[in-house]
Amino acid sequence: MPGIPTGNSPNILNRSFKITADVEVPENGNGMIVTEGGRWGGYGLYLLKGVPVFNYNMLALLQARWAADQPLTAGKHTIVFDFKYDGPGIAKGGTGVLKVDGKEVRTLQVPKTIPFLLPADETFDVGVDTRTGVNDQDYQIPFRFNGKIDNVTFNLGPTQLTAAEEMKVREAAARARD
Repeated sequence: MPGIPTGNSPNILNRSFKITADVEVPENGNGMIVTEGGRWGGYGLYLLKGVPVFNYNMLALLQARWAADQPLTAGKHTIVFDFKYDGPGIAKGGTGVLKVDGKEVRTLQVPKTIPFLLPADETFDVGVDTRTGVNDQDYQIPFRFNGKIDNVTFNLGPTQLTAAEEMKVREAAARARD
């Protein structure tokens, strides 16, 4: 499912969210599970030489990277990235927890998040990264997943913005699209 326009994808901005991926991986599994955005901002959940990674690229100003210490064994696994937003307000920070099969493997706080929108020239992709990578140090596109993705689920919390902040976000997004 590559190439879904950003406007048709789950909006993780200014809110808590959880991504759950049920996957089956070979030994040293590799590749993108789900991504949106790229070099100039976005996120990706992927395996790198068997190691689960969640990377958050805050508009190329900050690269936050959660990674397990050990590669996954071959077989079925559930990988979860759970982000708790520090709102209310625009572009607040938060704490992310990467879990594998119900066990926490990495927790990290970020001071800020992307305020308005992800780059419009990128897409939401499952199983491959079709445009630019969210972390060029880790992988090169297309970074096709070499296992099987059974399911990817997004649970989105409510937006953490006041009505006035919502209006600012909509106006900024409209200006960016023009």
